[in-house]
Amino acid sequence: MLDPQEAENLPGSLDPARRDEVAHTTARAVVHQARAAEDPEVVARLVRLVEDEGLDVVAGLWADAAPATLPGALWRLYALREWVRRDARTVGLRYRLGVDAAPVQEAVAGVPRPPTPSDLRDLADAVLSGVYSGELDVALERAGAFCRILATGAAYDADAREVADPDQAARMTRGAADLVGTAGELEHAAALWRAGSLD
Repeated sequence: MLDPQEAENLPGSLDPARRDEVAHTTARAVVHQARAAEDPEVVARLVRLVEDEGLDVVAGLWADAAPATLPGALWRLYALREWVRRDARTVGLRYRLGVDAAPVQEAVAGVPRPPTPSDLRDLADAVLSGVYSGELDVALERAGAFCRILATGAAYDADAREVADPDQAARMTRGAADLVGTAGELEHAAALWRAGSLD
């Protein structure tokens, strides 16, 4: 066992407080400077941040941030966009399964019916564009509504698979619960932004 002083001197990851400070500073800088610039090219570059820099870079910046913070909300939006971009077929299936049970969320999410993979990718891009050039709270609420629809679809899909593959059904049910949690976090972040306290 290392004593605390030896452990502190080992090279490695940032101190958690420093990591949190970096997450908040970078999130504020990116959002506020992009909104101030009002430049569509800057917004487009920020929407493509994961493609250009990699998901691991974005995760390194913001994945550990608390959900009710600006970096935490940004991480959830980028992770959701990346899921849509990489697996639009599954996302589309879950959306189609869940949309009829969530009419209010459908109106908030604003996805055409029936959605094509391109429609879903466009929604994910529009949500991130809204963070940088529109109403940030509306963007967060749209993403939250989208997650609720996907959660409902995942739950229906899990029910349909229960007999044939109970393990897969259990994983899908946990995934649906995670999506409901993410939806709530995004909606809470929207309320904090409106109150001027999303940092």
